[in-house]
Amino acid sequence: MFGTRKERLNEQLQREIALILQRDIKDPDLGFVTVTRAELSNDMSYAKVGFSCLGGEDARDRCQQVLDRSSGYVRSLIKKRLRLRIIPQLIFRFDESIQGSIDLTRTLDRLKQPPS
Repeated sequence: MFGTRKERLNEQLQREIALILQRDIKDPDLGFVTVTRAELSNDMSYAKVGFSCLGGEDARDRCQQVLDRSSGYVRSLIKKRLRLRIIPQLIFRFDESIQGSIDLTRTLDRLKQPPS
């Protein structure tokens, strides 16, 4: 009915990280970042956080560097906002699935067009 505890924590963690990145991180290199998923490990000691950002390869690299630098700060804010015994280490990774979806849509659009 409500999902498992781990699923609920994944969703809550994703929402909190998205809010923190939007409101509390003031780095201009961050740009427009979307948190696509948060996946806690079985022992909840770390979480893989997927993100996407606007721009090309260089914007993605800058966002990755900012997120890696600020992961401790984000973790400390999560500690204040959520009541968890163990606050997970955050591992930020670029989510390739968004770009894959865009490429697939472009391919399908090209296949729909009648041959000239």
